[in-house]
Order: sequence, then structure tokens, then C-alpha cells
Amino acid sequence: MTKYLYIIDHYVPFPQSEYGGVWNVIANNDEECFDIITSDDDETYPQFYSTLRENISKSDKYTITDEVDSGIVTSFLT
Repeated sequence: MTKYLYIIDHYVPFPQSEYGGVWNVIANNDEECFDIITSDDDETYPQFYSTLRENISKSDKYTITDEVDSGIVTSFLT
């Protein structure tokens, strides 16, 4: 199964966060990417899930050629 590296910019407005953040996620598709990110509700602010879905669909995606597990590779959130 083909997996992708997603690089997702996601802005969350003040007062929850001033800047937002970036997720680097390996996933099979946009839906799995969303599920992985939102599995930690403390970091993703559920009220912004619709924006997150849009940001995932617009994100840079790169095909992964080796067999790797799905998950968050790195994240930077403020």
C-alpha cells in the first residue's frame, strides 16, 4: 500500500495558539492523516477540525517508497 508524507501547516488563532504549527505525518490517505492528528485532542483544538481537513487536502504530499508505519513524524505547535 502506498503511503505519503504530509507536511501540514495548521493555524489555530489566539487565545488557543498565536501561531499554529506544522505536522509531518506518514499516512495512507487524507482521512488517515486526519485521524492520526486528531487522536490527541489536546493538541488539535476540535473547533478547528474543518480547517484542519482543508489544510490536509492542500498540504504537500510525498510518496514514501519504503514500508513504514503510519504516525506523526514530527510536529511543531505553539
